[in-house]
Amino acid sequence: MTDQFALVTICRRALDTWGAEAQIDQCIEECAELTVELQHRKRGRPEHVAEEIADAIIVLHQMRLLIGVEAVDTMVCEKLARLEKRLEGAEG
Repeated sequence: MTDQFALVTICRRALDTWGAEAQIDQCIEECAELTVELQHRKRGRPEHVAEEIADAIIVLHQMRLLIGVEAVDTMVCEKLARLEKRLEGAEG
């Protein structure tokens, strides 16, 4: 996988080149395509799931830069802690 510096650099370039509004629209589109492919996977047709996951991850990294790395990372930590507690309750 691309190193973290390259990932941030490329995502920043995409935002700078096409602008926030266009990349927000791109994120919406990629997440919708992922949704469709996950539905197809449930029906036994997983052909493009990995591709759509990759596309979604890339645009979500762009959204992380756009919204604010610290704010998003803080929320991810909070959500992971919450998930961990739920898992402990489910497994115990």
